[in-house]
Amino acid sequence: MKSIVAEGLVKSYRNGEIKALDGLNLEVEEGTVLGLLGPNGAGKTTTVRVLATLLTPDVGQATVAGIDVLKHPDEVRKVIGLSGQYAALDETLTGWDNLNMFGRLYHLNSAGAKKRATELLEKFSLTEAAKRPIRTYSGGMRRRLDLAASLIIKPKVLFLDEPTTGLDPRGRMEMWGVIDELVKGGVTLLLTTQYLEEADQLADSIAVIDTGKVIAEGTADELKSQVGGERLEITVEADQISVATALVAQVAGSQPSVDIGIRKISAPVSNGSASLIQILRLLDEAKIHPLDIGLKRPSLDDVFISLTGHVAEVVAEGGEDVTKRK
Repeated sequence: MKSIVAEGLVKSYRNGEIKALDGLNLEVEEGTVLGLLGPNGAGKTTTVRVLATLLTPDVGQATVAGIDVLKHPDEVRKVIGLSGQYAALDETLTGWDNLNMFGRLYHLNSAGAKKRATELLEKFSLTEAAKRPIRTYSGGMRRRLDLAASLIIKPKVLFLDEPTTGLDPRGRMEMWGVIDELVKGGVTLLLTTQYLEEADQLADSIAVIDTGKVIAEGTADELKSQVGGERLEITVEADQISVATALVAQVAGSQPSVDIGIRKISAPVSNGSASLIQILRLLDEAKIHPLDIGLKRPSLDDVFISLTGHVAEVVAEGGEDVTKRK
């Protein structure tokens, strides 16, 4: 069953001069994680805002948990949770007060809101900091509390818009653990991120968007296969490049690429381990001892560069700025 479906979404600004979304199509299976990847201004945050009923598209339709986003936005809000790029918390209130307030805003009664606040503080290991003002929280603690607030109503579908941006490696790993636990509990998750290792770690499937439309989708392995299989990479001394290149060509069956500056020779190979063993034997016979040798498997970074033409960019502040894209 499809938990999220978007068809032909278009969203323009400045009288159509700028298209944040340009016919975007998207599907997410129930109980899975979709990683939404894209460069700055690609339309990731706009997509989330439309699906979360915060923006109305100019054209197109969408359903979340089987509910029409445009026709029944109030019903959609009853079954979703949303955590944006920046924690939506009141700095002057304590962690417990924030969650209790969110509970009342979600129309829980007083006892229910207090109970849910206590449960979530314990779940996110924030009990000891419950009575401290938010301004004393670390970045990681704020992100955990913001995620807790998005779970007040135990949503069927959760939207996380770059949830680990700005966190240190430890904080990111902690957040990954929390997200993994939520998914195991049956929540459908749409995760926007520019950390490619995050999508590799968490997502069941990935959609890459650029200029407001999906340009590729599939599992991480399927996307990696689009940029080719393994590559044999060898670094040798400068006076050995010519002979080593010929040997690599013999093993790979194609002309290798050579970076003279760093003395690296590389070529795609179809049978990685066998090719590695073969080239080692040939190099030994030629009395060439490589400075470095190995097989390189494509990463999501390689996919991203191949599809978008540049590396992923981490948003420092302010999130997407569609006004900068022409």
